[in-house]
Amino acid sequence: MEKNKIIKYQIFSVIFTFILGTLLHFTYQISSENGVIAIFSAINESVWEHLKLLFFPMLITIIIGIFYTNKRVTNFICAKTIGTIAAMLFTVTFFYTYTGVLGKNISVIDISSFFIATILGEFIGYIYIINNFRCNKKLAIAVLVVLAFCFAIFTFRTPNIGIFKDPITNQYGIINKI
Repeated sequence: MEKNKIIKYQIFSVIFTFILGTLLHFTYQISSENGVIAIFSAINESVWEHLKLLFFPMLITIIIGIFYTNKRVTNFICAKTIGTIAAMLFTVTFFYTYTGVLGKNISVIDISSFFIATILGEFIGYIYIINNFRCNKKLAIAVLVVLAFCFAIFTFRTPNIGIFKDPITNQYGIINKI
């Protein structure tokens, strides 16, 4: 597949993730706190819940991209999975680094980091695609499934550790809010 089509798809992926990720920040409240919607949406302001805003839109672009590339990009799933993980790792690392330095979080920086993480993740995916990086597709799919499963489970059965703690309410997940 030609580079130009891959670049166009990556740009689409960035824009799609920007839009859907932003919407997913609000869909849980808009849905009257629907449990199914909670799996895909941020239910609080914890770092973990904000990772959903990256993961699920990027997962959708992986699925759409499989059809778009018509399986001509043999490393597509692997490359996009690595990009998704990189975006999530950037988000966590950046958040804890800057809040550790400043002693607080700032909404504008948090929002900007979402956009930077999206661009970074899609760029890394692109680099892996054009360099014909090879990996095990089944492993990449397993990683995506495990992450999706973790987002679902931890929405309702949230571990009491920092990444899951809502800094506004000091609560964890849905069940533990009560």
